[in-house]
Amino acid sequence: MDRIVAGRIVTPEGVLDRGWIGIEDGRIAEVGTDAPPKGAETDDHGSALILPGVIDGQTHATSYRGLDGIEETTASALAGGVTTLVDMPYDNPVPLDRPERLRDKIAAVEAKAHADMALYGTVTAETGTDHVADLIEGGVAAFKISSFESSPTRFPRIPEDLTLDLLEALAATGVPLGLHNEDQEIVRARVAQARAEGRDGIEAHAASRPEAAELAATAQFHALGLATGAHTHPVHLTTGAGFRLTRSFADMSAKATGELCVHYLWFDAARDGARLGARMKVNPPIRPAAIDGLWTEVMAGNVAFVSSDHSSWPIDNKLTDSIFDAGAGVPGVETLLPAFYTVAKRRGAEAADLTARMLCLHPARFFGIAGRKGAIAPGLDADLAVIEEGTFPWDEAAAHDGLNWSPFHGLDFAARVVATYVRGGLAWDGADVTATPGSGEYVPRGPGGWYDEKGTN
Repeated sequence: MDRIVAGRIVTPEGVLDRGWIGIEDGRIAEVGTDAPPKGAETDDHGSALILPGVIDGQTHATSYRGLDGIEETTASALAGGVTTLVDMPYDNPVPLDRPERLRDKIAAVEAKAHADMALYGTVTAETGTDHVADLIEGGVAAFKISSFESSPTRFPRIPEDLTLDLLEALAATGVPLGLHNEDQEIVRARVAQARAEGRDGIEAHAASRPEAAELAATAQFHALGLATGAHTHPVHLTTGAGFRLTRSFADMSAKATGELCVHYLWFDAARDGARLGARMKVNPPIRPAAIDGLWTEVMAGNVAFVSSDHSSWPIDNKLTDSIFDAGAGVPGVETLLPAFYTVAKRRGAEAADLTARMLCLHPARFFGIAGRKGAIAPGLDADLAVIEEGTFPWDEAAAHDGLNWSPFHGLDFAARVVATYVRGGLAWDGADVTATPGSGEYVPRGPGGWYDEKGTN
């Protein structure tokens, strides 16, 4: 064995006390308990929990600094136990909608990334579906579109006829299509109304992007998926109703899933808005009194997986007179694991098991990378996140993302990441990122998926 990592091992079958993982050639060779075999190196983490490396299924590493943003975002990921990021296609200045842009991004991953990365692709009105097959051949893990236009170039809205064309093209492939799910006409009208009335604080943000706009876009999208047989997946549902709506389409044999971002489980617009202001502005918005309903859906099995929706905007992007001029999005890749683990523990769930499923196993299946990632089992990449339980206040100044601001600042987490391993190598030692830029790898989508025989939840 090249390395032995010992501690309390979180496997798909349960937690192994006094467990160990034998690593050889970057992969898990053996998992056991009690006396381990001899290895070239032994890292004994005592009573700490050893989880699979987290797969953050929704990051925006390149939305601000372009491809250069990969370096700091992936370093931050490792400090948070995230070993694989699935990055969105809305790169600055242009989206990933054609093969040459995919090649450029893969090259940037290979040159700059500290952690492994899988990639979303997209389509635009300019390209239509012309490059869908080529992007799939190039290994994109999923596609993403938006029903709301944040930018006419980087983050455009595509019309419904092109959405239908894309779903028809994807139906036979098993590759999912994600959606930023807000109805543009409703939102733009309500924002204009709020501006005209002089309502420009954080409380106006959720009101101007009402749940009705989210549910309308979600239902339209799933209806097209039902008609085509393609896998439809809103990437952020903010209320229990959105997940129940998604479940209703699944009950009609649609391939319909929904995703939850961890900040929706933490923050309440009524409780936290005055304190955080634009620091908690995300789209779709954090709503009042939604947390209990969302947690019910998590425990009911209606949430496919939980992600960060990490945004790489600097704090200056939030410092505006009107909430409508402030940038949407929050940093989150480094806080995803401790934040979700804390919620699960406070809610009385089996926190280690639930975290391993919602942050590791399920996203691996969804993105077609379960043949390499997502669990502690022989044959898979030796990606590991070691966490220590306790009470740990989050200090935004200590983040490794180059942004150093967070809506979680000053809040207590019930765990912290004390070590991260990527393909068997120590990449975060609890104090420093020890991996180097370019040590991360591009992870193409493999066979199987969520609706494959081995990929159902």
